[in-house]
Amino acid sequence: MSTTPKPIALPVTAVTCLEDRAHIERAAVLDLEAGVQRLRLGPVSALAVDRTLHAELAADHPATVLDVRIVRDWTPPGPPSSTDDDSTPRQRLRTLEEERLALERRRDRLHSRLDLLGRLAADLLREIGEGAGSGECEGSRWARELDRVDDERDAYGEQLRVVDARLAALAAERQELQRAVDLFEGEPPELVGHVELTVESAVAGRVGLRLSHLTPCALWRPAYRAVLDGDSLTLETDAMVWQRTGEDWSDVRLTLSTARSALATDPPRLGEDRLTLKDRSAAERRTVDVELREEEIGGLGPTPVLGLPGVDDGGETRVLHSPSPVSVPGDGRAHRVPLSAFSTAASSEYACSPELSPLVTQVVRGDNLSGHALLAGPVDLVRGSGFSGRGTLDFTAPGAPVELAFGSRDDHRVVRRAEESRDLAGITQRTVVTRTVRLHLSRFSAPGDHDERVVVLRERIPVSEISSVEVRLRQDACSPAPDLVDAEGVVRWDVPLPPGSRRTVTLVYELSAKGTVVGL
Repeated sequence: MSTTPKPIALPVTAVTCLEDRAHIERAAVLDLEAGVQRLRLGPVSALAVDRTLHAELAADHPATVLDVRIVRDWTPPGPPSSTDDDSTPRQRLRTLEEERLALERRRDRLHSRLDLLGRLAADLLREIGEGAGSGECEGSRWARELDRVDDERDAYGEQLRVVDARLAALAAERQELQRAVDLFEGEPPELVGHVELTVESAVAGRVGLRLSHLTPCALWRPAYRAVLDGDSLTLETDAMVWQRTGEDWSDVRLTLSTARSALATDPPRLGEDRLTLKDRSAAERRTVDVELREEEIGGLGPTPVLGLPGVDDGGETRVLHSPSPVSVPGDGRAHRVPLSAFSTAASSEYACSPELSPLVTQVVRGDNLSGHALLAGPVDLVRGSGFSGRGTLDFTAPGAPVELAFGSRDDHRVVRRAEESRDLAGITQRTVVTRTVRLHLSRFSAPGDHDERVVVLRERIPVSEISSVEVRLRQDACSPAPDLVDAEGVVRWDVPLPPGSRRTVTLVYELSAKGTVVGL
């Protein structure tokens, strides 16, 4: 069996990004020989899940995949590509290295000068010996030249001693710095994976290969950008993609899915729920125990989750596609990928629920014309003055209304006051609780503001589920009369507010309970 020594490139061609992982597809063209051979492909991400590795060859070639596996090995890191972003210790090391080279060159020059002075002193002593032997006597000249040679040798010797001392100090400092750099900035060897593919081919030729596997350390979340321009709302759908799989995705077909493959094989645990019956006491038969509870009005889609830790898809797997190839570096940072955009006619109102918040908020509504479901996610809000804040979009089915809050109005103020009185009817022994809610609205307008603005106020009244407790809205005492009261107990007023005006809205309702009712 022959084995190719050089790895064959196996680039990423398509990615399906899931909630917490990614399905990677790769493609390559192989030059096969007749017989059985082992090919080395890659490099690929070392995080690839081995059991999900799948390889298949094109059907137009008589070849069969016998085995496919991932082999991982440690590869030392290569030299740094640039020194501009080096840390301070590394820059100091580079400075010390340059100084060391300069001092070594100076030391070599000093050694050469001292050797030359040594030879000069030897020649001078030989000349003195020969001159004294021949009867010459130039003692003053000989003494002057010997003193000059000795002075120069002492001066250069002192310089050499200083250079050697500095070189020793540099060596100690470089050793300490190198130890610190190796300890805190040393890059460990990189774990690199390769695919070993064993194939059997009846004839030699070129054949296409498609390989796929799962990889962790990749995820995506939906994000939106809403632009309000008069009566038109433009909503752009994007995907925020993070990946740190150890390799870059360059010009890949990106698919985004809400499928949770990790939960597909884990059935829910069923626990016991025991129901027991017991006879009521005489006191319990004579009384009806009631209580007030808060219940959120149900709507389309799941309940919003604070912080959006997952992808809310309405309980059904959703698949979105990027319209063009994208590139996502493997740096672990968020990268925005455009998916779709649409414009729709928008209706706007200024709404306030004083029981929840005293702010008057501009609420914009429009239809979802994107052709796909809008998953829950954050929304960047943009209007005529530019970026105005960030909100949250709930799950919205195709064609369903989209509701966005574009911030509060600083020139509006709402004050809520609530009163309660309790009365007991002597004949019927019924308890009557009367609650009065007063809402004071005021508008502070600029001098040039002359338009009238309608503020939609919403208050709520209890809704009884038993006949022993009755809830009655006193229309005669409400000022002004409500414009709408729905089945969930939400009372609505459309209050017109001219510039600089003030209005007071009064809501009065009664809770009437029989004498056998307790807990009200």
